[in-house]
Amino acid sequence: MEEKLMKKLGSGSLDFESFFSEKALGMKASEVRELLKLVESSDIISLAGGLPAPETFPVDVIKQIAVDVLENHADKALQYGTTKGFTPLRLALARWMEKRYGIPMSKVEIMIVAGSQQALDLIGRTFVNPGDIIIVEAPTYLAAIQAFKYYDPEMIGIPMDDEGMRVDVLEEKLEELRRKGKRVKLVYTVSTFQNPAGVTMSLERRKKLIELASEYNFLVVEDGPYSELRYSGEQVPPIKHFDGEGRVIYLGTFSKILAPGMRLGWVAAHPHLIRKMEIAKQSIDLCTNTLGQAIAWKYVEEGHLDRHIPEIVNFYKPRRDAMLAALEEYMPEGVRWTKPEGGMFVWATLPEGIDTKLLMEKAVSRGVAYVPGEAFFVHRDVKNTMRLNFTYVPEDKIREGVKRLAEVLDAEIKALKA
Repeated sequence: MEEKLMKKLGSGSLDFESFFSEKALGMKASEVRELLKLVESSDIISLAGGLPAPETFPVDVIKQIAVDVLENHADKALQYGTTKGFTPLRLALARWMEKRYGIPMSKVEIMIVAGSQQALDLIGRTFVNPGDIIIVEAPTYLAAIQAFKYYDPEMIGIPMDDEGMRVDVLEEKLEELRRKGKRVKLVYTVSTFQNPAGVTMSLERRKKLIELASEYNFLVVEDGPYSELRYSGEQVPPIKHFDGEGRVIYLGTFSKILAPGMRLGWVAAHPHLIRKMEIAKQSIDLCTNTLGQAIAWKYVEEGHLDRHIPEIVNFYKPRRDAMLAALEEYMPEGVRWTKPEGGMFVWATLPEGIDTKLLMEKAVSRGVAYVPGEAFFVHRDVKNTMRLNFTYVPEDKIREGVKRLAEVLDAEIKALKA
């Protein structure tokens, strides 16, 4: 629709490009978002997006709460709010995090944001100077790369294994940079059920990361959008749980445990850090939408959140299991994949020499879509990986989608060996 409109309007004699800033000219569309446009209106089985299943949205509860809020709290819910957020929601989240994660209310301040994606932009705006060094996982969340890149840092990727970021490699890199007189400003991690890899950082590595943060004087940005979606294994405390100095900025979101359309997230960090982020947010949107915040407040305060999380987990677990079973049954020799205990994604690695971006057209023609892995690497230098989502489509379609994909991969691997 957008492209058709652009062609219809034409550019005429006006040089629109000349009006854009240098940063705007350098912006690139999200490959995941563009891919979703390709498959959204077709019969393609999409294992590509990172979308929650609409069946998990607590529609009836939201209706009831919305009526209550409008009947009893409309004066605040429909008014401008403070930039830091609706105070009852902030307090409810602080109590919830203390109970759930063992993070003392007295040691954190909560700020409400328009989804944790806004928090990533605020972190770049607040902490990053051009040339500052940011460490990320390799692979890492694509939209984090986009958010940070706008502020012109130097980004370095640290490899991962089944226990998350290789903190031993991180330590070597930190020491190497120190010898060169350089300092890391931030380390960004999706510590639990990582996007895109699905792996979880081990307890030992979380503790070691905190030690390294203190020794080498950097902040840790811990993104936790999937932490409540555990289907097997033992719960691991957030890195923020071990933070004694206020170095960890924790990002939470309602997108996976309420509904993404609410566009509500939160930042939990030392009050001194929150204060500066609050000032940065004032120039962006004044405040996050107060009606949504009031609904979320009731959702947390009245216990709906604690009751709803097990329902989401029970809904997604069979889908996770279906994908892992289908991968085991259908995938050809030479393909490896992660086995996540929770979250929304499986990460697959193909034999060297296969470019999953180039392979995408063949997969789509076969009726299945995935996300090519290169976009999740800072330097886009790994070509033979892909991200698969298991939360959005039902088990039978997951199974069929994996079967179709396996047939495409089998043919490609055989052609590579020929």
